[in-house]
Amino acid sequence: MSKTHLYFMPGLAAGPEIFYNLTLNPHLYELHYLTWKPPLQMNETIANYAKRMTDDIKHKKPVLIGVSFGGIIVQEMSKFIETQKIIIISSVKSKNELPKRYKLASKSKIYKLFPTQIVTNFEKYSKFFIGKSLGKKAKMYKKYLSVREKSYLKWSIYNVVNWQQEKKLPNITHIHGTKDNIFPFKNIKNCIKIEDGNHSMIILKAKQISKLIHESLAC
Repeated sequence: MSKTHLYFMPGLAAGPEIFYNLTLNPHLYELHYLTWKPPLQMNETIANYAKRMTDDIKHKKPVLIGVSFGGIIVQEMSKFIETQKIIIISSVKSKNELPKRYKLASKSKIYKLFPTQIVTNFEKYSKFFIGKSLGKKAKMYKKYLSVREKSYLKWSIYNVVNWQQEKKLPNITHIHGTKDNIFPFKNIKNCIKIEDGNHSMIILKAKQISKLIHESLAC
């Protein structure tokens, strides 16, 4: 029996490491990890970027799986290639699921003031994460936020807050946590919910998400 090819797109600033805790049957699935490319220029459209990302897809009718902004990117990629299924995790299916603060940021252009240096020089700023809980988060962010090029971060932030997709795409499965603080659960429609899942649940609830991915592909 031939394996199903799964292509994984990480979230903003993240590398493929965020998927390494998933437990998917190697007899059923072959896993492929996509990585962020530098934007050609600051005004490169998200459509053009997504089309360039499809150059890394080497199999017909793959399953595209994306987390957060990576979930937006795989939806854009699916407009250029035929897919078996799209699975998004901790993401949104249209601009209507974006929180109001993102829409305000788009209109006011306040997103341009986002301090990207916090990510680009994380080691320098991590000392400000005090306390046991925040200290653990700082270590996690340091480990998984490996894509820190400033122009990429600015381009990505712009394309999150200005995403214009109007309607949900067909053949899409959405897995979302009830405690997501980036894309609040209250704005999300028609998803598989994970109780107490936050925006980092791809790492923290990998076993549960693995089960849901398998169930989604089995049906």
